[in-house]
Amino acid sequence: MAPERWLFWHRRDLRLADNLGLAAAAAVTPAVSGVFVLDPAILGAADMAPARVWFLLESLKELQANWRDAGSRLLVLHGDPALVLPQLAEAIGAAVVAWNRDVEPYGRERDRRVAAALQAQGQKVLVDWDQLLVAPEDLKTGGGDPYRVYGPFRRNWSGQVERQASQGALALRPAPSGLIDFGANLPESLPVLRELPTAEALGKAFSGADLCPCRPGEAAAQEQLQAFCDGGPLLGYEPGRNMPGEAGTSALSAALKFGTLSPRQAWGAAQAAKELARSDEQRESIQVWEQELAWREFYQQALFHFSELAEGPYRPQWKLFPWENNEDWFDFWADGQTGMPIIDAAMRQLNESGWMHNRCRMIVASYLVKDLICDWRWGERAFMQRLVDGDLAANNGGWQWSASSGMDPKPLRIFNPATQASKFDPEGDYIRRWLPELRHVNTRDLLSGEIIPMERRGYPEPLVNHKTQQARFKALYASLPKAQ
Repeated sequence: MAPERWLFWHRRDLRLADNLGLAAAAAVTPAVSGVFVLDPAILGAADMAPARVWFLLESLKELQANWRDAGSRLLVLHGDPALVLPQLAEAIGAAVVAWNRDVEPYGRERDRRVAAALQAQGQKVLVDWDQLLVAPEDLKTGGGDPYRVYGPFRRNWSGQVERQASQGALALRPAPSGLIDFGANLPESLPVLRELPTAEALGKAFSGADLCPCRPGEAAAQEQLQAFCDGGPLLGYEPGRNMPGEAGTSALSAALKFGTLSPRQAWGAAQAAKELARSDEQRESIQVWEQELAWREFYQQALFHFSELAEGPYRPQWKLFPWENNEDWFDFWADGQTGMPIIDAAMRQLNESGWMHNRCRMIVASYLVKDLICDWRWGERAFMQRLVDGDLAANNGGWQWSASSGMDPKPLRIFNPATQASKFDPEGDYIRRWLPELRHVNTRDLLSGEIIPMERRGYPEPLVNHKTQQARFKALYASLPKAQ
């Protein structure tokens, strides 16, 4: 008797190793084929960054080769998943279609449509959680509510992760092998792509691949993880993670966003690194990186439970904030032409490489919202239009944290860009790298932004005075109704 045929639908899990949904399918039958759908609703969105299209297509190339090596194939379709996936499942005689769950509002609604269409024509559906260490339904407060504050969330999350590890639930699943291809001739009406499109063909050409620290594909993610953890920057992550002029972070954010790396692989590598730690400082660095993994899951689970976060502020009084929204100032900010070197260096890094150091993300967000008094949603959208690791949950969470409109018990946080530059780029190395026109300026003036006219050489005067704008923002904030 021929084995039952299954179809596995890749989305944010572009790898074969330690893929929970795929491992579950391969455990039942060797006759598993893969599919990825290029969804026009996602690729054609106004906030789809060219950098993300590049990362996606390059990762899919490798994934197709890995499926062939495993004995089967990865088909790539173009169209509405709720239409083309049922057609494919019917054409190959798949009894079951499996995939890993998503937290985003669009993804969850899309998955409901796909499941209903498949079940209507007789196929079964198998779904699993893969992109999180702890499923959203499993993390609740003592009163049974979702968490709204990071600290209590992290304590519960850490305890559950440790329990899972002690029970072997976080053991890594090997990539499946010895799979069997379906061997069917597909109908001409099915929009199967014979070869992947180029980013240029999709209208998303990206020229910053050589500058981007995030490398596409499963193999590259493993190499980056190993280089980071095995005696690498992880052991000095605290304070190295805050220094944008140093290679002190993992640069794995895009790998986790697209799933070329699993969170279990990331967490497991951190545990292995503890065996290499020889000091309290090194052990603290590993713990801080684990906390960053917790932050990632906090934002993912917040979006799962509170989908309205995707549309606006969590704190209702912020819906009434009188943003000034000077469009010229916003454009100067987006182009890296504000006259404040640390801000402009960070925005130039983003525009040229598709990535920005996390410390700088906080600095430029605070500057846009609290110096330029511009709606944080403008900055959130601008980031998504540029970031290789643009993730709705993480990007929204970060911007709401910076704007003080999100799930953060601190009512107001304002960064002084000059102080931040002096503390985290004390020699001006980061600024000089991304602002070559200012390499000649002495470090003190470079950090403060107080550059004399003859030294500017075409670099703009500061748009605003931080002290003046800080006072103005505080006055506007004080006019908001108090939270009930």
